[in-house]
Amino acid sequence: MTYPVPAGPVDRELEINKSRFIAWLRPVRSRAEGQAVLEEARARYPDATHHCHAWLIGAPNSGQGAMNDDGEPSGTAGKPIFNVIQHKGIGDVMVVVIRYFGGVKLGAGGLVRAYAGAAEAVLSAMDVIEQVPESTVTLRLGFAQEQPLRHWCEQHEGQLDDVDYGETVRVRLTLPEARLPKLDAFCAANGIRIL
Repeated sequence: MTYPVPAGPVDRELEINKSRFIAWLRPVRSRAEGQAVLEEARARYPDATHHCHAWLIGAPNSGQGAMNDDGEPSGTAGKPIFNVIQHKGIGDVMVVVIRYFGGVKLGAGGLVRAYAGAAEAVLSAMDVIEQVPESTVTLRLGFAQEQPLRHWCEQHEGQLDDVDYGETVRVRLTLPEARLPKLDAFCAANGIRIL
């Protein structure tokens, strides 16, 4: 099953009641990538009042998500951002909204509308591509089995990420999740161990 993901980064800026909101959208495929995006936002805008964010990794309906209000009243920043992400039905995405306080208090409702509006602005501007869920598998095989495995990978969208030669051959490969049953059958028929 494929699902839509951002094709690339998008930035948008809004001013609401004298506060400046800078919205970043970044494709992310792991928590570590999301953390790196957040650190980049904090480094680029170190004097901002808040760096609120939400992310969803994996498919839109079954992925892992998180949100953070970064000092704004609870539920007024991260959750509105996350709700807009969910509404768009995309995965593998992170939105960071950087706020410079402009001196006018927005109130809880105003903050929710501002953060949701910033998220909507950046998410509406993105281009999407289809993401195919993938799995990484480690195999142990004999030297004579390596070439047939390489040939199988070429036919089934498999990518050899790492090959380690020792007493046996240890291979790490990435392939679409839908191909896992065929890999299992191939390995069983050729005496290849899945680790």
